[in-house]
Amino acid sequence: MRKTKALALAALGTALTMGLAACGGTAGGGGNNNTGTGNTGAGTSAAKHNDGYTKVVNPSDAKGGTLKFAYSDEPDSMDPGNTYYAFNWNFTRLYARPLLTYAAAPGEEGLKLVPDLAEGLGEASEDGLTWTYKLKKGIKYDDGTEVKAADVKYAIARSNFSEELTDGPKYFAEYLDSGDYKGPYKDKNLDNFKGVETPDDYTVVFKLKKPFSEFDFLVANPQSAPVPQAKDTGLEYEKTVASTGPYKIESYEVGKQFNLVKNENWDPATDTTRKQLPDRIEVQMKQSGEDIDQRLLAGQIHVDLGGTGVQPAARAKIVADAKLKDSTDNPYTPFNRYAMMSTKVAPFDNIECRKAVQYATDQVATQAPWGGPLGGDIGSTLMTPTTVGYQQYDLFPNGADNKGDVAKAKEALTACGQPNGFETNIAVRGDRVKEVQVAEALQASLDKVGIKATIKKYPSGDWSAQYAGKPDFVHQNKLGIMIAGWGADWPSGFGFLSQIVDGRFIKPSGNYNMMELNDPAVNELLDKGIQTTDPAERNKIWAEVDKKVMESAAFLPFVYEKTLIFRPASLTNVYVHPAYGMYDYTWLGVQQ
Repeated sequence: MRKTKALALAALGTALTMGLAACGGTAGGGGNNNTGTGNTGAGTSAAKHNDGYTKVVNPSDAKGGTLKFAYSDEPDSMDPGNTYYAFNWNFTRLYARPLLTYAAAPGEEGLKLVPDLAEGLGEASEDGLTWTYKLKKGIKYDDGTEVKAADVKYAIARSNFSEELTDGPKYFAEYLDSGDYKGPYKDKNLDNFKGVETPDDYTVVFKLKKPFSEFDFLVANPQSAPVPQAKDTGLEYEKTVASTGPYKIESYEVGKQFNLVKNENWDPATDTTRKQLPDRIEVQMKQSGEDIDQRLLAGQIHVDLGGTGVQPAARAKIVADAKLKDSTDNPYTPFNRYAMMSTKVAPFDNIECRKAVQYATDQVATQAPWGGPLGGDIGSTLMTPTTVGYQQYDLFPNGADNKGDVAKAKEALTACGQPNGFETNIAVRGDRVKEVQVAEALQASLDKVGIKATIKKYPSGDWSAQYAGKPDFVHQNKLGIMIAGWGADWPSGFGFLSQIVDGRFIKPSGNYNMMELNDPAVNELLDKGIQTTDPAERNKIWAEVDKKVMESAAFLPFVYEKTLIFRPASLTNVYVHPAYGMYDYTWLGVQQ
């Protein structure tokens, strides 16, 4: 366990620097509200392709106007304590401030943790079992009341210990020493929640069952944003979140429209990582991906909320037009795009049947929907090249040209007792065009070796709660293969791996280990790694976990993702935030 708050971050920063250098990233301006925005109007130099990856494009301090987002489905929840989509962890920072956050900067600087609600990074005890954070005084909610330590404690209690909130991660429930606490909806007496202590109104103390060397990263997720117990309305809270950020919720029609307006009680003196430029922020939901692209290119909207880049038709148009291409960024994201095979759905309960899929897959064909090389490098591991701990290897080479090895696939089919192939289902988020096309490419690959796959489409909004993330549904509907994507919860091997490979995190709903892989050796390595204080040794353990999971053949990587993101000329203060792999939504403004 680290004894000082700077040690692990310094070591992590060194490794991250090497990772970013490998993918072309460099540190740039924009470290805080006074950096990278020296003028009060739009920037005068012409922006070029990928400029947003290394610097702030079109810097401006001009206020006013309406910033318009659109999204192809609806988020899992707008409740900061009940969401797990990367874009929403980015977006909810507009109205909810966690204890810590990431620095506002492109490149290496943007991966550093900085204080948000807290005065500084956590202070760990000598035994690593206690982490203490002091709150800044005078931070207010949008109704003018002051944020208190008890509100942070309650936020952790509701997001991690209630049965009602299922969509976010449960790290705090796993690592806090909370006994058999049942959550605040069953036990309203917060004194019975022993995992967090509040000795005064401005001190939050986390009590751990075992050392956790990267705990600061946990409190940088939106679940540490404060929630006043009296204001909590359970699943309805997403419509009335008590705001601590520069914006507050004006209205929310679930699945249709989400509107934010300025929070007059936000004090920029306590917040050096956000801006408050637009008068309004509007999010339109349930919009087709192609329509979103057309409106982006026409300047009718400013940002695709999902941050996953333009669809194939728009990409082809942009690549063929030098002027349009200059208005794009093509960054590596934290995401691996992949398929998981359920180890609980026959015949994938047999490893040889899983190997058959690995060998049969035409990886060039499954790379194509993402945009070919422009959309990402062909993958062979869980962790991506920008994740600390990544090591390159390939356990299932499928031909020199990556177009599938039919002979090896058929050998595996014979070994699994299915020499003539079998039938299975591929689950995919139907509103995500690229994922559907990947499913179709995989379907064609498998057909060549006798595996007949039927594609089943489900909506993004309930993907984890009702469909692929619900093991009972997966089993009942024989979903053998599920198309998915994952980015690190924080930029380390543990931040990438734990939620998708730890068998103890398999949940009845909101489950992201869709393989349902529960390997004691993997679980033990994760525990060993997170308690290891030496960064180099810890990174070796993450690489070992990666390889052990790949040996199960249940994880089929497609690409280490790159996206092609379009920035309209009317969008100001644009840069790719490396912690989210998309634009920093808290910095954006619009030209009048």
